[in-house]
Amino acid sequence: MLDGGFTCPNRDGRVGRGGCTFCLCESFNPNYCRRHKSIRDQILAGKEFFKGKYHNMKYLAYFQAYSSTYAPLDVLSERYDEALADEDVVGLVVATRPDCLDDSVLSLLVSIRERGYSVGIELGCESFYDRTLSRVNRGHTSAESIAAIKLCHSYSIPVTVHLMIGLPGESRDDILAQADIINTLPVSSLKLHQLQILSGTAIAKEWTERPDEFLDFTFEDYAELIADFVCRLRSDIRIERYASSAPMDMLLAPRFGVKPSMVEKRIKVLLARK
Repeated sequence: MLDGGFTCPNRDGRVGRGGCTFCLCESFNPNYCRRHKSIRDQILAGKEFFKGKYHNMKYLAYFQAYSSTYAPLDVLSERYDEALADEDVVGLVVATRPDCLDDSVLSLLVSIRERGYSVGIELGCESFYDRTLSRVNRGHTSAESIAAIKLCHSYSIPVTVHLMIGLPGESRDDILAQADIINTLPVSSLKLHQLQILSGTAIAKEWTERPDEFLDFTFEDYAELIADFVCRLRSDIRIERYASSAPMDMLLAPRFGVKPSMVEKRIKVLLARK
C-alpha cells in the first residue's frame, strides 16, 4: 500500500466536505504507509515489512489512500513513475472513486501498460443505491459508478469493484440484489468488506443514535449473507476479499472476534454446502 498524498473531492469541497461518514483512513493504512514519507521510502519500508513472509517477491505498487487519480495529470505521472522506478515493482494498482476517472487518466494508465507494466483500477462504488450514497456522503451516484466501470472496460483496464456490506438503511435483500447489478457490468473482480463502525467517525454517531437502521451482524450472519451473495454472482468474477479488519481499539461494531481469514474459511464451507 502507498499513500501518494492525494485527497478526495468530497473532502476538498469540489463535491462536498467531511468525507464519507464511515471513512477513517488511518484504520487500514499500515505503519509504513504515511504521506510524510516519499513514495520510494514507503516502497522500501513495505518490502522490508514483507521480506520475512515472502522471498524473491515482485510487487504491485498499490496507491490505496483516498482517491489516487485525483490530481493533475503531471502529478499523477510523477507519483506513479516514482513507484515504478523500483526494480521489484512490476505493476500499478490505483484505488479511486467513480467521479475521479476520465479519458486523460485512463490514457496515462494505458501508456504505463504499454511500457510493460501490469495496470489495474480499484473502484470504490460501495453501494449501487443512490439513497445510500447520499446518506453516507459519497458525493457520487450509482450512474457514475456504472459509467466509470464501462469507461475502464473501453480501455481494456481491469476493474475491481469495492462494495461495502451493511450500510445504513440497506436490508439483506437490498444487498443481495446488488449482485444482479454487478452481473450486468464488465467487472473483473470484487472486494467485499463489512461496514466497520469506527470511533470518531460521523457514522459512529448515527449508529449510536439509530442502531435499528443498521444490520446487526454476527460472524455467522455475515458469512451466510456473503455466501448467498456469491451464489448470485456471475461465475467469472473473482472475489479478492470477503471481509476487512480494523484495529480493535478503533472498532465499535461489528466485532466478530476472528480474523478475516477465518471469515473467508467459514464462507467457503457454506459455499461448498450451497
